[in-house]
Amino acid sequence: MDKAMIRTRFAPSPTGFMHIGNLRTALFEYLVAKSAGGRFILRIEDTDQERYVEGATEKIYEALAISGIEYDEGPDKDGGFGPYVQSERKNIYMERAMELVEAGRAYLCFCSEDRLEALHDAQKTSDFKGYDRHCRHLDEAEISRYLEEKRPFVIRQKMPLEGETSYDDAVFGRISVANETLEDQVLIKSDGFPTYNFANVIDDHDMQITHVVRGCEYLSSTPKYILLYEAFGYEVPTFVHLPLINGKDGHKLSKRHGATSFEDLLSEGYLPEAIINYLALLGWSPGGTQEIFSLEELCEHFKIKGIQKAPAVFDEDKLKWFNSQYLQAMSNDAFNARAMPYYLEVFGSKPLPARLDILAEILKPRLERLSEIPEKIAFLAERFDYELDLFNHKKMKTSPETAYPVFKKLIPWIESLEVFDHDPVYEGLVEFAKSEGLKNGQVMGPLRAALTAVPVSPGGAVEALCLLGRDEALARLNIAIEKIEAAQAAQA
Repeated sequence: MDKAMIRTRFAPSPTGFMHIGNLRTALFEYLVAKSAGGRFILRIEDTDQERYVEGATEKIYEALAISGIEYDEGPDKDGGFGPYVQSERKNIYMERAMELVEAGRAYLCFCSEDRLEALHDAQKTSDFKGYDRHCRHLDEAEISRYLEEKRPFVIRQKMPLEGETSYDDAVFGRISVANETLEDQVLIKSDGFPTYNFANVIDDHDMQITHVVRGCEYLSSTPKYILLYEAFGYEVPTFVHLPLINGKDGHKLSKRHGATSFEDLLSEGYLPEAIINYLALLGWSPGGTQEIFSLEELCEHFKIKGIQKAPAVFDEDKLKWFNSQYLQAMSNDAFNARAMPYYLEVFGSKPLPARLDILAEILKPRLERLSEIPEKIAFLAERFDYELDLFNHKKMKTSPETAYPVFKKLIPWIESLEVFDHDPVYEGLVEFAKSEGLKNGQVMGPLRAALTAVPVSPGGAVEALCLLGRDEALARLNIAIEKIEAAQAAQA
């Protein structure tokens, strides 16, 4: 292994869906490594058995694959540093913990749950909060007796009682914490599984992780990790703490702010590329004015010094803008491939429009999210009822009465159409209006209304005509004629 190579890891717990805060952490870990030609490792931290959610590990794989964040090593990509699943490393943690016990840097704690609960209750009004180190100085005879009695125990680290522990964070600078404020943390739980803190240190050392990238909520607890590294004599990695992600109200992002998981954002019609692009800018500044970056471009531009200390603000309106930019930049074929599930949601077993290229052209500049598609194209699959005032337009001076003769004359014109392409249809309608002594809008406005039956539609009469095709367009135009004739007969 090249000792100069940067190695980062993403170590999620399989306890649910991928929160966008976790995804941003994975992205930054990926960028720290890839911007320097390093390796990005996936490690599954499944030691918290109580919170384990069936199927959550598969969700992690799926989210990384969809987002394009490819790991170099992981449970299914052995790089020589496995196992990459913590539950498969259980014996390693116990062995290392006992090494600390034998070295006098950790101890067995036999305190019962009842005692710990009573201690917690008693400390509610005291300044000190945490374990009172009751078992820290047990003599060998007591320890032997408790073990013979098979009393359950945890293994706790002996924290220094004086001085302070300091480290230099790559983003937040020098961080110091008084040792007297540090609780004798649990390293091995009573079920034999390691705590998050302990397993992280062991795994990061064994997997030669050079840079630990995580949220700034760990800033104050990192000295606990530092002391573990020092207790083992391990080299301390570089710590890179990321700023918080807040909602627009200034509070830490949570479900009350709307969709906060990657899966939710995808289901709402956001593209993974747009989400990744936006997340990269939550707490990192590339300098300059460029905002749209592919993942490859992010790797080229990324520098740790661009990470900011101030909390980032998750603004869904800004994410919608990013998404709209990506949608507009897509080819028609690529867009239609992404949009197909939404088309099928509308059309079901009915045939899709023949001119999906035209549909893509009119939708791309009018969307912020793919999930908006069904509402915009529903008129193509269903004939809506409508009132005749849909044909009224004060500025164009159109009404059902003025539209009626236009529709009657458009019937044979549409019947004669051979090609339903945008340009010839547009040119034909312009020529038709001219021959009738009408403005373009006096023909295309009422025609669009008759074909779509909605006040606002993506595209105009030309696009509606091309998408519906000859037979459906004629059927809808005849419906409009019949509605006007019925109204006229009722007034007679």
